[in-house]
Amino acid sequence: MFSKQAKASKGPARIEPLPMSQLPSSDAARKAPPKVASLISPDITIEGGITGDGELQIDGVVRGDVRVGRLTVGETGHVEGSIYAEAVEVRGRVVGALTAKQVRLYGTAYIDGDITHEQLAMETGAFFQGRSLKFQRPAAPPQSAPAPQQALAAPPVLETKPAG
Repeated sequence: MFSKQAKASKGPARIEPLPMSQLPSSDAARKAPPKVASLISPDITIEGGITGDGELQIDGVVRGDVRVGRLTVGETGHVEGSIYAEAVEVRGRVVGALTAKQVRLYGTAYIDGDITHEQLAMETGAFFQGRSLKFQRPAAPPQSAPAPQQALAAPPVLETKPAG
């Protein structure tokens, strides 16, 4: 099957170019950079709100509302304000309302405020003081009911004042 015969090479080795379909598109590589979480380190305090679509990890202090795609509050993290995100993981302290589709409270979490969520998970040891509110899906628009028949409807009541 395999043999150890030396191939006779006559000249330098040839390098065959790859077909264009196998080369990575430089446009695709530029459009989809890897997602890296932004970090607020333990020695940073931010006074004011934070907004964005990406991922954020807070190990420092934020005094203001936070609106991001995904949020992680580390063990040393502290948020005083409302949080709005797709997914939130809390290991630190949050004082304020938290609204997210997915919420996970680890054993070191301290939450003082209402949590509005679709999914909520809490580990033993997590402190939570507030209300747990399930997202309310909007009800389907009511179907147009047929008009009530006049025979079944009560006649309108008319008030009359005595003349005088």
